[in-house]
Amino acid sequence: MSVKAFILIDTSPGKAKDVAQRLRQVPGVSAAHAVTGPHDIIAVVEAPDVSALGEMVVQGVQSVAGVNRSLTSIVAD
Repeated sequence: MSVKAFILIDTSPGKAKDVAQRLRQVPGVSAAHAVTGPHDIIAVVEAPDVSALGEMVVQGVQSVAGVNRSLTSIVAD
């Protein structure tokens, strides 16, 4: 069974739309949207297991230029 998560992402000022577009190209990211509120982007991701999810977050999401911080919430239902 795969693991699904929502990632709340903070970006450099003025970079949210650019970063969201780049995140959509990362394997495992099914959606990434620039939003209003305390965070700049909400991304939906899926991976085969928690270990793969962690690797995707670190190597695929946090490595995108303009990403300053992320908070990952794994879906529990």
